[in-house]
Amino acid sequence: METLLLNRADVAENARMPELIAALEEAFAAYEHGDVQMPAKSYIDLPKYNGDFRSMPAYMDAGDWDAAGIKWVNVHTDNPEKFDLPTVLGTMIYSDPTNALPLAIMDGTTLTRKRTGAAAAVATDHLAVADATSLGIVGAGVQSYTQLEAISEVRDIDTVVVSDVREEAVAKFIDRFEAEFDVRAGSIEEAASCDVLSTVTPVESPIVPADAVGEHTHVNAMGADAPGKHELDDDLLAGATIVIDDYEQCTHSGEINVPWSAGLLDDDDVYAELGEIVTDAVAGRGEAGGPEGVTVFDSTGLAIQDVAAAHVVYEHANEKGNGYPFELVDTRL
Repeated sequence: METLLLNRADVAENARMPELIAALEEAFAAYEHGDVQMPAKSYIDLPKYNGDFRSMPAYMDAGDWDAAGIKWVNVHTDNPEKFDLPTVLGTMIYSDPTNALPLAIMDGTTLTRKRTGAAAAVATDHLAVADATSLGIVGAGVQSYTQLEAISEVRDIDTVVVSDVREEAVAKFIDRFEAEFDVRAGSIEEAASCDVLSTVTPVESPIVPADAVGEHTHVNAMGADAPGKHELDDDLLAGATIVIDDYEQCTHSGEINVPWSAGLLDDDDVYAELGEIVTDAVAGRGEAGGPEGVTVFDSTGLAIQDVAAAHVVYEHANEKGNGYPFELVDTRL
């Protein structure tokens, strides 16, 4: 019985975005139905290195399949400049829950990027206007690429406005997508006026003003994943319909964590968890009683998303013979 080692290329090849989006929707539904075990994300803070480690274990039962796994991941803000490494590095261990055999050890960095984009797509599908054609992106780092790749699967995006203080990053993003979309550089305000806005920055002071966002814009707030991080103006949050991925994580380290700690937001300001909308327990946009104005999805990233994405990757890689099989576990008695 062998374990499959999957590198970046293997994960990228087998993380098919339409299937990831469907798998993550299943994960949010399983979470809402109580068919998961997901201990709280644990942090090891490393101020000496301007970074941290996070441990994210989970088990989920999606009905037709079940799986377990754990991701060991970090956020080191100085990595690109100092070490020519990604800000986020991750390793995913994907296990068979029936016997605990590690089925695969895979690149969790690519997996994280892909599943983060897929999570935004699930939220966008339920919360953005049906005829959305424009996407604004604030932050042109690696996460921005999968935001566009995923969201364009659920909406007919033709216009993309990308904003970043790093001109080189913007130029690289445009070069990647200009053959497929009408993509251009713009200000934060121009990006925020689009039908859909995704923010993927590590800032701790809000950069998206309330008065810049369109009347019916859906915002995917993807950048805040630790206490103190905060991308959206407090007035924007106060006036929006807020949907979260997980109550404990979002109030601790999501986009709402700073105004929540200051007492500017409370339970009455949270419309629903995304799982409630996915399972039709709460109405999404376009449904009777659903939100009509600005909506915000506060995404912290859940371990069940990684397990669901790893399931998609492993199944395809195993079928195609990708990766490097090796005997991690000695099965001799």
